[in-house]
Amino acid sequence: MDKEHKASIDGDQWAQCVRDHGWLWNAASGPASATLILAHGAGAPMDSNWMSDMAARLAAQGVNVLRFEFPYMSQRRIDGGKRPPNPAPKLLECWREVYTVVRRHVAGRLAIGGKSMGGRMASLLADELGADALVCLGYPFYAVGKPEKPRVEHLASLKTRTLIVQGERDALGNREAVEGYVFSPGIEVFWMAAGDHDLKPLKASGVSHDQHLMAAAKRVAEFVMC
Repeated sequence: MDKEHKASIDGDQWAQCVRDHGWLWNAASGPASATLILAHGAGAPMDSNWMSDMAARLAAQGVNVLRFEFPYMSQRRIDGGKRPPNPAPKLLECWREVYTVVRRHVAGRLAIGGKSMGGRMASLLADELGADALVCLGYPFYAVGKPEKPRVEHLASLKTRTLIVQGERDALGNREAVEGYVFSPGIEVFWMAAGDHDLKPLKASGVSHDQHLMAAAKRVAEFVMC
């Protein structure tokens, strides 16, 4: 385990905990005042290129990042078969279990969030868990092609400080649709110009994917550490 584990109560104990659970840990490159538990989306695992890249960028910005997998994704690793996400109650149960363990070991601010589905599940539990902050990277406001069925009701009364990083042309929540929703005062939407669900912009925008990811990581770090 990286010796730069500044936010742990017991570094050796935490290292063993991470190994036992099969989690991934990116320690901040310097003194850290916050840790973010980052959940994966519906179709890609915790060690996908996108998740690994974002975790590394956040660590470079001074945030510890803990990644875990939902049961269905862990099963994929065992049998290699594709399977759909677990029912919401099972996903939420997994989130509760992970948060409880991490909170016992990690001192300082503890934020929760994730990519797409992982962030949405976190948003359903943020107030219950008492998380210090919530971060959603590409929130799935609705299923592809179904903007008439938004998943936003709970966001109007959410009490946890929340940052949603969203691409303007996200197929699961574009800017035109999202700006028509009612959010609680504690929710900030950080828009990525011409970005898609992975925050990748159109070439015509003049902005690179790398620039968008760096800007997103910087804003997330500022948000969770303030």
